[in-house]
Amino acid sequence: MSHKKVASLALMLMLAAAGQAQAGADVAASPVSADKDTTVSTAPVATSSDCSSGFLSRLAAAYREDAQPADPNAPAPKRRALDSPFDSAPFPSSEWQLGGVDNAIGVPNENSQYPLEKALACTRLGQWMQANRIETYGWINPSANFSSSGFTNYPLSYATRPNRVEFDQFLFRVERLPDTVQTDHLDWGFHFDNLYGYDYHYTTMKGVFSNQLLNNPNTQQLPGKAYGDDPMIWYVDLYIPWVAQGMQITAGRYLSIPDIEAQFAPENYLLTHSILYTVDAYTNTGIITTTKLNDQWTVQLGVHSGDDSAFWNSSGTLSAQACVRWVSASNNDMLYPCVESWNKSKQTYNNLQEFVLTWGHRFTRSVHMLTEVYHIYVRDQQGAPLGVPGYPLGQAPNFPAGNNPAYGIVNYFNIELNPTNMLSIRNEFYNDVQGQRTGFATRYSSHTIGMTHWVSQDLEIRPELRYERAYDFPAYDGGTKYHQVTALIDAILHY
Repeated sequence: MSHKKVASLALMLMLAAAGQAQAGADVAASPVSADKDTTVSTAPVATSSDCSSGFLSRLAAAYREDAQPADPNAPAPKRRALDSPFDSAPFPSSEWQLGGVDNAIGVPNENSQYPLEKALACTRLGQWMQANRIETYGWINPSANFSSSGFTNYPLSYATRPNRVEFDQFLFRVERLPDTVQTDHLDWGFHFDNLYGYDYHYTTMKGVFSNQLLNNPNTQQLPGKAYGDDPMIWYVDLYIPWVAQGMQITAGRYLSIPDIEAQFAPENYLLTHSILYTVDAYTNTGIITTTKLNDQWTVQLGVHSGDDSAFWNSSGTLSAQACVRWVSASNNDMLYPCVESWNKSKQTYNNLQEFVLTWGHRFTRSVHMLTEVYHIYVRDQQGAPLGVPGYPLGQAPNFPAGNNPAYGIVNYFNIELNPTNMLSIRNEFYNDVQGQRTGFATRYSSHTIGMTHWVSQDLEIRPELRYERAYDFPAYDGGTKYHQVTALIDAILHY
């Protein structure tokens, strides 16, 4: 499927979803009245559960239903953990972060039933999936940006190409989540995500369809094909309730575990990513255990084949992972120190040594902040950066032997304005000491403010404004500018 066809499909679906949301709002807001001289006849409105309707009719009905307000009196699912600290929506998650698993142990599956699942419910496939607790859904995510740069927005991500509309993500997901609330039997799960779009430039793992990126000529600022496909998540889970207060074993390709930010658009507070996130690890292939000691302490231990390298690829390197998450009894603070990746090998494709600490603090249920700090380095990097102070662009000397370090800190300040709107302010400082991560040996700062507006539970709109600066070398617009200003907007249509 070409990116033009996908973009056209995305636009049509978003317009349809917005129209259904408006229609649902109009129905909810308009009273129906009749006096003795007037007879009002209202035709029955099809529902997503009406199996006499066709698939597309049920799909449209599902979008219309999702535009209605949620039932505030709906019973909460059983839970074996501290209460959710936040509201989602409008925040992207209602839980403190924990990588490597879909939900923390003891947290119930609170996924919304999106329109595709509702429309499938009348089919044999849909009924079989429901009987076996298998879910399928996804999203479509285009964006537009306006930039003071003309050649490239990098190291801003993912919207690297300036002043254009981009098709970022078309994600399809199939999963079965293990029930970790119960404690009387083993359970299992699996997770598969396929991503198509421009964002594959950042998510690709060497050895997994990476020829699209690595063995194709440059396409406007980044190597590889402009649009590509990445089967970026595939793992199986085994839940063992009798180890401490529950252990989950995850084996396969999973997201790198410590970051505030995530590869998937709906899981982020903002449209763009911090520089800190842009240049660290994205996914791992390996095995990781997540063990709940009690409601406050969780321990994670694992091994993987190196950052963004498959274990069957020659660039893969056996690496260790270890994390501890602590949540205060008040649920107002969270600490999450992680050794994301550690080994003693030299730099290959992306052989990072990464040490991360995240601190979260909740002021109220409507206001919280998250701060992440890390130290990363590679050993004995070959080649040279693009830019180093004192040298013309492209004429910097080779990286020195030994460790090539970078340091970063980012803070998110997040405010729930009302149940359908949130505001996020991100400030960041990054020091790429020798230029190994970004290509430029310089210090950076970036400052971003953005909003998420939920049109319905199926459609999000996210405008954003960002300013960033490089202090020691003109790292922006291909090594020609010290500053960059960017205005962006995207939409996420869930299906």
